[in-house]
This record gives sequence, structure tokens and C-alpha cells, in this order.
Amino acid sequence: MYERLGHYLRVVCDDRSHPLGEIASADLINYRSTLTSTTSWYLGSLSGLLKKWHSLGYSGVTTDAVALLKQLRNQGNRKGEAVLTHDPIEGPFTDIELESLQSSLDKAYVAGEVEIEGYLLAYLFMLLGQRPVQYAALKVRDVGVTYAKDGTAVYTIRVPRAKQRNQLSRTEFKDRVLIPQFGELLVRYSNEVQARFHGLLPDPVDVPLFPARRRRGGEPDGFEYHRTTQTIADLLERTLRRLDVMSERTGQRLHITATRFRRTMATRAAMEGHGELIIAELLDHTDTQNVGVYIEARPEIIERIDRAIAMHLAPMAQAFAGVIIDDESQAIRAGDPSSRVCDPRFDPSMKPMGSCGKHSFCGFLAPIACYTCVNFQPWLDGPHEAVLDYLIGERERLAQTDLRIASVNDRTILAVAEVVRLCEARRGEAVDD
Repeated sequence: MYERLGHYLRVVCDDRSHPLGEIASADLINYRSTLTSTTSWYLGSLSGLLKKWHSLGYSGVTTDAVALLKQLRNQGNRKGEAVLTHDPIEGPFTDIELESLQSSLDKAYVAGEVEIEGYLLAYLFMLLGQRPVQYAALKVRDVGVTYAKDGTAVYTIRVPRAKQRNQLSRTEFKDRVLIPQFGELLVRYSNEVQARFHGLLPDPVDVPLFPARRRRGGEPDGFEYHRTTQTIADLLERTLRRLDVMSERTGQRLHITATRFRRTMATRAAMEGHGELIIAELLDHTDTQNVGVYIEARPEIIERIDRAIAMHLAPMAQAFAGVIIDDESQAIRAGDPSSRVCDPRFDPSMKPMGSCGKHSFCGFLAPIACYTCVNFQPWLDGPHEAVLDYLIGERERLAQTDLRIASVNDRTILAVAEVVRLCEARRGEAVDD
């Protein structure tokens, strides 16, 4: 409303030499004439504010202005525009952006730069895409683990349904299954929270899952120590913004909001071929009237990535996390043959791409996974061009049958392209010297 009122005042006062004393019908008519088909909803949004302003008895909005607004049929804001246009600021994250967020979040958590509370909350947004008010209403009792007949642990979380906007509610729930790696950590965290609040509440399992640092007073019964919807959103944004993850589309730091994760989850479901009923269930909608936009946007989501595009996007994506070295003598594990990363697919002579600086066991598939690993040290003369050509060729081949599978290594392609680009720059500097 502040933005819409500010736009109105700037337009109306543009050619005035004196201050605007009130909002009158003549000014509203003139303002409406300046709006286009894409901005006509501005007045519709502003209308509610001005009517409420007048009904509260404050001066500034004339009676004839309110009468005019009641007669006008104003167009509402366009539904799903950010999703349909894949807006890089408000729309869903691309696969590369989401993978970059996950990778940076994991590294920051391991390094102790992110607290477990923010880490788990961020992953809940990425995995489930629910509203902040639903996470604000979570309690320790909502996290559970059961065991199948074969002894396999099944981790679940009981998510409260959002009955009204920004209003905490625990009258209806939906059970969501969590992946074991995340579920195990969440159960351990919930037990720690419960122990920390021992004695503060009559029932220890009524402790909020993401508790506030202190009671603010005035909470509804049963919601003591719960965060508000806004503070939950603030915790998410504060946790992820400190990672400084870049977007390969804009070259700028990713814009982080809770809504973008919700749109991303629904968009990815559409990409996997799920229909409106499933997407509505995932979004916790009571009907399908607002989910069709994700189905409509599906065909344009995955774009073709060739060598030229990869070289252009690579610096912005920042997918390569290692350090390029001249040769093995500069490696962390210099002289250790087991640290050399080789593959006959890219060089029949088994010439190494680089060295691994990790001393413990690694379960990832080398050398493809190495290029996005912080422990990888590519050699300046490694066969990185061959790796890039192979990955792009595989992507083009797989794209003929399944675009989702074809796009799995997109972030790796950008990481390899960045290595190729940096090696070329280093060799160019050497020639100049």
C-alpha cells in the first residue's frame, strides 16, 4: 500500500506547484488515465486503502473520491506473473540457483557460520515450500520418527494448516515425509530444544520448534515463546543472505524471500509432470484455481545450455569453489598419487584434471562432482576442455528424451566452464609476461 500510494502521489503531484491537500475524485480520474494495461491494477489495490482511510474518519480522502471508487470496476493484480515470466527477483529459483543455495548453506553450516536453527528452517522452506505462518506454529511434538517392518526409520513432520493470513493456528494438520538425512538432524535438534526449555512450559512437547529468544507477551494461549510470522521470514532471509549466493541470470546476489521457495517447490513439481491436484496438495490449497499457472509455465523452464552460454554464465554462477594450481607441486597433497583425479574418458593417457585436497573418504562421483567441490584443485594444463565438451554433449543427447535428467549437471557445466575460462586467462597472462 505504501508503494501504491507513493506512485499515486508522484503522478498526481508531477505538474503541481503547491502541496496536495486531499485525495479527490478528479485526481483519481486523472491518475487512472495514466495507467496502462499492465499497471491498471494499481488503482484497484489503492482503492481498499483509501476506502478504509475514509471509513476511519481521518481527513485527506474526500467523500466524492470514495463514491467514485465504489462505482469503478478496477482490475486486480495479475495472478502468477512472476511465475509465468520466471522473474529473476520474485519468481521461482532456477535449478542452478537452488543448488547454489543448498551447497553454500551446507558449507556454511559445516564451517560453523550458520546456526542449526536457521539451517533447518531454510531446508524446510526448500523441501516443503510452506508459508512462514505454518513454520511459526510448529512445535516439538510435530516432529516424529517411526520404523518400518525392516527397521528403516521414517521421519515425518506434522505441518499446521494456515487458516487465515499471518494467524497462528493448530486446528488442522498435514503430515509430510522427510528425507532421512534431514529428518535425523531435525529430530536431534527438536530434542535439544525440548531439553533447553525444560520447566518453562507445563508440557515439554509444547515447546515451539523454532522458539523466540524471549517471551514478547500477549501471545495467544498455547503459543508461548513462538516466533511471529515476520520473525520466521526474517530468520530465513538473514540466514541465506549472509551466504552471498549469486544468480547466474542477473549476476547479482540472489533476492531471498519465503514466497520464492514456495513458487520454486510448485514449479519443480510441475516440471516433474505432476498435475494440478498434486500441486494444490503440496501448496496446501483447498482448490486448484491458483495452481494452473505452474502448469502453464512448465515448458519454458529448462533452457538449452551450449558452450557459448556456459562460458557467459560461468562467472556469474560462481559454481566453481576450488583453487586452480599450476601443477601437482602446489597441491595440498603433493606427491600423493591417490589425490590425483583422472578419467580415461577425457584423456586416454590418464592425465589428471587436478588434485583432491581432502584426506578422508569421498563418496561423490569423480571427476564430475569434483568441479563444484571446495577441496578440488584443478591443474592449469588439465583436460578441462574435454570434460566441458563431454558434459554439454551428454546434455544435448539426454535433452532429446528427458529435459529434467538432462539439466541435472547444469551447475557442474558452469563450474567446468569457469575452470576453462580461468585457465585460459592464466595462460594468457603468462604469454603476456
